[in-house]
Amino acid sequence: MAAIDLPARPFDVEGARLSLFQALLATIARHGRNRIALEDPERKPLSYGNLVLGALVLGRKLAAVTKPGEKVGLMLPNVQGMAVTLFGLSAYGRVPALLNFTAGLKNLTAACEIGPISTIVTSRRFIDQAKLDDIVDALGRGRRVIYLEDVRKELTSLDKAIGALASLAPGLALRSHVAKPDDPAVVLFTSGTEGKPKGVVLSHANLVSNARQVFEHAEGVISERDIFMNPLPAFHSFGLTAGMLVPLLHGMKVVLYPSPLHYKQVPKLIAETGATFLLATDTFLQGYARAADERDLTSVRYVVAGAERVKPETRRMWQPYGTTILEGYGCTECSPVLACNTPQAMREGTVGRLLPGIAGKLEPVEGISEGGRLCVRGPNVMLGYLNADNPGAIVPPEGGWHDTGDIVAIDDGFVAIKGRAKRFAKLGGEMVSLAAVESMIAGLWPGHNHVVVALPDVRKGEQLVLVTEKPDAEKKALQDEAKRQGFPELWLPKAILVTRAIPVLGNGKIDYGGTRELAITMRPLL
Repeated sequence: MAAIDLPARPFDVEGARLSLFQALLATIARHGRNRIALEDPERKPLSYGNLVLGALVLGRKLAAVTKPGEKVGLMLPNVQGMAVTLFGLSAYGRVPALLNFTAGLKNLTAACEIGPISTIVTSRRFIDQAKLDDIVDALGRGRRVIYLEDVRKELTSLDKAIGALASLAPGLALRSHVAKPDDPAVVLFTSGTEGKPKGVVLSHANLVSNARQVFEHAEGVISERDIFMNPLPAFHSFGLTAGMLVPLLHGMKVVLYPSPLHYKQVPKLIAETGATFLLATDTFLQGYARAADERDLTSVRYVVAGAERVKPETRRMWQPYGTTILEGYGCTECSPVLACNTPQAMREGTVGRLLPGIAGKLEPVEGISEGGRLCVRGPNVMLGYLNADNPGAIVPPEGGWHDTGDIVAIDDGFVAIKGRAKRFAKLGGEMVSLAAVESMIAGLWPGHNHVVVALPDVRKGEQLVLVTEKPDAEKKALQDEAKRQGFPELWLPKAILVTRAIPVLGNGKIDYGGTRELAITMRPLL
């Protein structure tokens, strides 16, 4: 079977070749300095003009203690200060490396080593509230830790005056610091759902292109009058690009919230700010719908959901609010958005069509007759991975193509995700999709999380095991449902392990590696 080519739709690649800060300035030139750019739980709106001013003042102070092109660790929650710091570093040609503060010391240390990262910017208030003192102390050995509170105390009237003057003509003031479109803009670290995290280097053009691809793809859906509610952390590419850069680079207001896990507080802030767009994952959407008061979510016209499949139960829970859930798909290496449903082009069971400017190809996979392994190329595809064996070195994708590792089928341009290539098991010579089995189980027992893992088996090579949060899950009901839906017996999990909580990563994704380890630990109890 030959590979299937998917040609790219037209996209103005050259028009997106800007640095992040240049793109922000272009937004201000079009929409004005006084438009509100950011708001957070402090409820002190920040205008586009003051965002630039704050970035220039802070960026200049941080530039005094860092080098051009240096990767600077950014460990901050999703609030205004994070956005100001990110644009401040970017304005002066530094590269924010967004650290996943939920990842644990081992992963954070690995990230700092492969960067390499010798300076970390954070906040005392945040570290105290998040109880990260021990982690920061450990990371600080041999590295400089800069606290934003200390920087603010050191600001003089002269610093503020210089910043104010620079904000009148920022392009001129920063001309010696302006990054080129293909320079690294940020470093993100993959969540490690299947293994160890990797450092992903995205260029300025990657991020600006993806923000514009999303806006173009959603033409007629998003407008400058929309208010984006983004509770997703910026260390997750969905939260960074879709939740912050897409609205900010198109003149919209973004409401940031520091944790997607605050199920009661997020709906309250949506109601208070009148947010019309919400970025979230299926897990978080269910949490918000359960915790919200009757009128909290009525302003939300659209939810853009990514990172995991949206369950039918989730759609039912949001139906009373008149909200349309648009399911999309992406990966960190692609800045991240690759495809998304829109109200004009929506198909159930898919993640929509590929964005403009993205070419794809489906590589055949042995044992899989429908679809193939998706590889993509476009202006949003990363510069490359950081090389763990040679810290700081970037390994580019071969020929500009990124292998997503996902098995997909495409019909009339609509992309249907069949599962991760790593989430297929070979049983009796047949490739079995673990995601398909999970979908069947979710229909039988909605309202609970379920993960199917493949464990080694001495006789058959691999054996399917269900890890579930449903306390009374029993095999007979599972067998009956599988038979009703026409699932072959081979696809049925041979064992059920009940746990109080399936491991979840900080960005809302199921931690498949952690769940598999849990299953291995629990297996002797069967």
